[in-house]
Amino acid sequence: MKSYEKLLLENKAWAKEKVTDDPEYFSRLVNLQTPEFLWIGCSDSRVPANEITGTQPGEIFVHRNIANMVVNTDLNLLSVLSYAVETLKVKHIIVCGHYGCGGVKAAMTNHNLGIINKWLRNIKDVHRFHRAEVDSIQHEDQRLNRMIELNVMEQVMNLAKTSIVQKAWKHNNMPHLHGWVYDLHDGIINPVFEMAAGTHIDPIYEFDDL
Repeated sequence: MKSYEKLLLENKAWAKEKVTDDPEYFSRLVNLQTPEFLWIGCSDSRVPANEITGTQPGEIFVHRNIANMVVNTDLNLLSVLSYAVETLKVKHIIVCGHYGCGGVKAAMTNHNLGIINKWLRNIKDVHRFHRAEVDSIQHEDQRLNRMIELNVMEQVMNLAKTSIVQKAWKHNNMPHLHGWVYDLHDGIINPVFEMAAGTHIDPIYEFDDL
């Protein structure tokens, strides 16, 4: 059996199990999507949002990319953010990284990685902002993991800089922003940063005509 055919068989088994346990399972999902959460996570296959949070389909709206970035020129991310905030009215946005992230690790080197260089440059900027703290850490793994935490914090800040989030803060007093880091070693999520709706940010980033 080819590997992708196994996925199709597993899908059929999963669907049958769901209907056996709850005959109305899929009919409810077809007509309902009211998630409270937008999850911005890493594309790493070991960090599936639903599984590590114990949530069901329909409970978390998900966007994933390399190293869980919020880049102000990324139309994919901004489209997801706009829909989640303006249409789904999510109450919380979670940026979740994970310790040992290969994207962050690659960004801390000087290797030429081709087209991915353009994406990793956003992470290199985080290192530049926090160079003194990061470079003072002697142990390599600890240095990487602190960079991962700082990267998550900066991406939460990047969310707060968007007109999408600021408009929602002004008119709806939501969503609240959360920065988390998942530990592959024990499966535990570590909260590292929070921004309640309406949190003050540097005035240069604030929009006054929302």
